[in-house]
Amino acid sequence: MKIGIEGQRLFRKKKHGMDMVALELIRNLQEIDKVNEYFIFVKPDEDNKVLNETPNFKIIELDGGSYPTWEQIALPKAAKKYGCEILHCTSNTAPYVTNIPLVTTLHDIIYMESSYSKILTGSATTYQKFGNIYRKLIVPRVVKTSAKIITVSHFEKKRIADFFNIKNDNRLEAVYNGVSTHFKPILDKTVLNSVKEKYHLPDNFFFFLGNTDPKKNTKGTLKAFSEFLKQSKSNYKLVMLDYDTQELQKLLSEIGDKQLINHIVLTGYVVNTDLPAIYSLSTIFLYPSLRESFGIPMLEAMACGVPVITSNTSSMPEVSGNAAHIINPFNPNEITEGIIKILSDKEYSEELCKKGLERSKVFSWKNMAKQVLVLYNEIKNPTS
Repeated sequence: MKIGIEGQRLFRKKKHGMDMVALELIRNLQEIDKVNEYFIFVKPDEDNKVLNETPNFKIIELDGGSYPTWEQIALPKAAKKYGCEILHCTSNTAPYVTNIPLVTTLHDIIYMESSYSKILTGSATTYQKFGNIYRKLIVPRVVKTSAKIITVSHFEKKRIADFFNIKNDNRLEAVYNGVSTHFKPILDKTVLNSVKEKYHLPDNFFFFLGNTDPKKNTKGTLKAFSEFLKQSKSNYKLVMLDYDTQELQKLLSEIGDKQLINHIVLTGYVVNTDLPAIYSLSTIFLYPSLRESFGIPMLEAMACGVPVITSNTSSMPEVSGNAAHIINPFNPNEITEGIIKILSDKEYSEELCKKGLERSKVFSWKNMAKQVLVLYNEIKNPTS
């Protein structure tokens, strides 16, 4: 069987969530499947050593302009050229017209939900707004035409089934994401000190992977951190990654605490292999999103032995199990109270760390790849 996999953004240097999921899928398929023939379609970029070809995996670099043009024109044309019998599109959207059976990974449908539309458009960037419009146009068509639809949690599966009225449709499958094996407690002081120096990390800090996407609840997290500092008079810092400084200052002005900037460390972009050390150096990992379809970062933090604060909304209780401190993300005071609880109750903090380590072991990229391979085979050899 000839299988095409869309990985348009895999070669870009600054990879994010969906890119990493696609990358892990391909790497694990390379390990478990030596029979089928794969064609990985990517857009040329600087990080072109992130994947290696193997005897049955060929990497095809496609030019093709913007994201929509590449996906709608260059991708289906290439898939047809290489004789693909299945085309797996990994990042929510897919070609509008193709005769090749589609597998579409629909990570979420947040952009389709009216209850979140105000949240998602209120402070979204122009790029994010355009992306949401594109997905709104393409996804309903893709849902109708895909041979299989993969999503990442049972919560999201239900949302998709309800929204598109496909409740009794066996095309829709929930396949959990995994945790990469390099996420583990880092104890080597040389490694920890190197990463600490590289990113100018403070001695005591909370780690927050917020960005300009409104669903990440950056404003609420900043409010909670500000209140924590007022109550505790501590020297803790909040470490954030590649965040826009002007946007951050705007949020601090909105919450009435411009001086909070002095307690925030912006690291810039962090390569994925450095993240385990940052998790391990942190005291608490904050993941109080308003809406997530899965939530890989909280499992990464758990795998590194760090207590996690996350939300009682969407998929987060499902994925975190009973291994995180659960809060209402719409109430910043609950985030503050969670921080204080973990810091003041050593036994509770240690219990969260222990449960988190065990919980993270449930999720494996290899298991994910095995389940996806089963779906490929079901398309090729459907049961009567």
